[in-house]
Amino acid sequence: MIKLNDLRDNPGARKKPMSIGRGIGCGKGKTCGRGVKGQKARTGVSIRGFEGGQMPLHRRLPKRGFNNIFAKTYGEINLGRLQAAIEAGKIDIKKPITAETLSTAGIVGTECDGLRLLAKGEIKSKIEITVAGASKSAIAAVEKAGGKVTVFVKAKPVPKPNSKKAKTA
Repeated sequence: MIKLNDLRDNPGARKKPMSIGRGIGCGKGKTCGRGVKGQKARTGVSIRGFEGGQMPLHRRLPKRGFNNIFAKTYGEINLGRLQAAIEAGKIDIKKPITAETLSTAGIVGTECDGLRLLAKGEIKSKIEITVAGASKSAIAAVEKAGGKVTVFVKAKPVPKPNSKKAKTA
């Protein structure tokens, strides 16, 4: 029978940490396993990616692709989710539906660069919805139910004039 006071780890399960820098008798004395003098024997040195003067791997490999800083990220809302929210009474179909009304109702999270309406599921209610984008099949399904989809595009910000060009003009 096992008693609580007899519980202990298996032999070798807990290994004691090696004592370093306690004389040559411990086997890790004097230089403490860092070899001899030099940059890497000192504290605070991390030479990541350094290959002894050879061109490092991260510079030998070719660059590929880019990050588009102007890329837009759209939130998605499916017709089935919209219909479920209407049936639950979260959305008033008498008023036009926008991204703001959907976020206040708790159907979508924070608005990214707008919402895209997708055709997964089906819609039975007659709705008037304004979104940043919609698939052709989603627009057809809403119009078949007697509703209307308005797709708008957010205006691009006007770039500031370059300060050098403004001075010369």
